[in-house]
Amino acid sequence: MNTAPLKKFLNWFESRLHLAEVIGPSATHSVPTSAKWWYVFGSMTLTLFILQVTTGICLALAYVPSANEAWESLMYMNYELYMGWFLRAMHVWGSHLMITFMSIHMMQVFLYGAFKFPRELTWIVGLGLFLCTLAMGFTGQVLRWDQDAYWGLGVGMAMAGRVPWIGPELVHFVLGGAIIGSEALSRFFALHVFVLPGALFGLIGLHLLLVIKCGINETPTPGYLVNKKTYFDKYEREVKKRGMPFFPNAAARDMVAVAITLFLVVLFAALFGPSGPTGKPDPTLIDTAPDPDFWFMSIFAVLALLPPYMETFLIIGFPVLAATVLILLPFISGRGEKHWKRRPFSVIVLIFLMVTLGALTYLAYIAPWSPVMNAWRGIPTPVAYVKGRTPLQLQGAMVVQNMQCRNCHALKGRGGHRGPELDDVATRLNTDQLIRQVIQGGGNMPAYGKNLSPAAVTAVVSFLDTMHPQWEHEAAAGFSMTPRETEDPVPPAF
Repeated sequence: MNTAPLKKFLNWFESRLHLAEVIGPSATHSVPTSAKWWYVFGSMTLTLFILQVTTGICLALAYVPSANEAWESLMYMNYELYMGWFLRAMHVWGSHLMITFMSIHMMQVFLYGAFKFPRELTWIVGLGLFLCTLAMGFTGQVLRWDQDAYWGLGVGMAMAGRVPWIGPELVHFVLGGAIIGSEALSRFFALHVFVLPGALFGLIGLHLLLVIKCGINETPTPGYLVNKKTYFDKYEREVKKRGMPFFPNAAARDMVAVAITLFLVVLFAALFGPSGPTGKPDPTLIDTAPDPDFWFMSIFAVLALLPPYMETFLIIGFPVLAATVLILLPFISGRGEKHWKRRPFSVIVLIFLMVTLGALTYLAYIAPWSPVMNAWRGIPTPVAYVKGRTPLQLQGAMVVQNMQCRNCHALKGRGGHRGPELDDVATRLNTDQLIRQVIQGGGNMPAYGKNLSPAAVTAVVSFLDTMHPQWEHEAAAGFSMTPRETEDPVPPAF
């Protein structure tokens, strides 16, 4: 076969583009022979980013970034567009796996001391890539434009509103107004489709350039210290002596890892399908709880478990402090030992971080403060609490059941535990306090003044006024006044 015409054709392009000068160093640069399977997670993450861009372009052809039509467009993709559900599932699971592999890659870099001299800038750029990836995950959830997205964005904006001095202006800028609506969705669509991918493209290019210029970090050896004066000479000697070209040696492992990555995306997409959308976003449904994606459940748990006076530090101070420590890490600990066995404090910090995030994520799913979302229809009101009640009190019991109060409040131990149990609420609050609590809310309880008529509020409070412990009912049967009506009231229950 005569290949001369093909070579001539390729040479014509090469004489104008000089691709060999660009691609050649990337393909032929030497890497340490110790750079094996632990080094493939960067390539796996890059593969998933390319997949996200590809599937995202396809989804953008059918998605309508309008508050009135976004939910319907997603339902169309799920149930009417040919293989639309699978495309959405690949995009969703590609996002989850991209965060997973990037997290593993960051932990491997930390344990291997790859942030030390001369790779300080590589580490900082990697931090930027990680933050952009998390931002892609959050903005992608917002674009589902369902109940979880709406209230999750509300929580996010409440956090942004606490930024000193510029909080309200920041929220107004992000949302494009005072409420979560079409302006907000359009801006998050622009962030997710244009701004963040553009930033990722730029950071990835810089990251790859730094990897080529500074070299791939060698597998650390105990006792091998990083000395800024001698490091480059030692590294060059070792690479020349025992190195290997990136292509095809190291690239072969990357290709296997890429194949595994694509297989996992297809497998998870086929088995589990896409995420959402759930119900349409409705700001009037205040008795709901946002359910963020897995990666943000630990934040959700912390916000619910910590006392209110610590929230501002957690939301504003802790992220700033953590980012400062991570950015300064290569400058504080830029030389010395790299091997994790010689850096026990680093190992302890990483284990503590992983255990803490795992525990918080677990609590976010099972903690007793989480509402039992089917309690209002799945758990009946105890018979003892409706037996012998007046018609008005029975009406109040029905309102308590139908308004989903049992999701957060328990009766006889059954129901949610996000709020206090109602069995003895009449010993803790008098009638006026009960009315105020129902109408105005307080603590973690939303205000129901706009959702209940005055007659319904009266009925609910009448029913709650009967919530006394058993001994108090017995005392009431023998005396003309209940303990709350005596001069020495029963002390509030805690």
